[in-house]
Amino acid sequence: MKRFRPKVGKVYRTEDLARWTPNPTRMVQRMVQSGELVRLKKGLYLKPERNRYGEMPPSATEVVRAFVKDSPYVFTGPEYWNALGLGSTAVFPVQLVYNTKRSGEYQLGGRRFRLSRQRFPRRPTPEWFAVDLIEHRALVGVDEDTLKRGLTRAVTAGTLSADRLATMAKKFGTKHTQEMVADALGALQGSALQGGAPSTP
Repeated sequence: MKRFRPKVGKVYRTEDLARWTPNPTRMVQRMVQSGELVRLKKGLYLKPERNRYGEMPPSATEVVRAFVKDSPYVFTGPEYWNALGLGSTAVFPVQLVYNTKRSGEYQLGGRRFRLSRQRFPRRPTPEWFAVDLIEHRALVGVDEDTLKRGLTRAVTAGTLSADRLATMAKKFGTKHTQEMVADALGALQGSALQGGAPSTP
């Protein structure tokens, strides 16, 4: 049997080592003692990348992948919402992650994650993130009128698709979110009928 050689920057679960040894718990403990692996939390271990300043933290993606055991997940939150230009400028101390296995707040690899079991598309689009922002509008402190105007501007500019936005709202939004999206798209259609672009404050 070949010797297990962990890859730099990769996070391992204890059970990942089962293919290399009949006693993965003992093996991982030995590798932590030797410095080959670093314990992130019970059952999760990192082969750290090191530079002249010391050990570098693992990527958020790598930590979450291992923590949810390769089940589907998606990162969301202010980093993604703010990029849409719909009026959100919030900053959270935790990274939001939707997944199919866990809910709760966790400290992993020097980062804080808030995991939530939620429905989400296999391939998230800007339109889905826009709907997700609308669902969290109170949390980020953006009022409905600001979001509606932002949606209308984004669709007019071509950064959001009206059809995909309506579809995402129907699949993943509450009834109120669907109504907000419909109002924003209705304002756009009304402006088109009048022969002009929607006015902005």
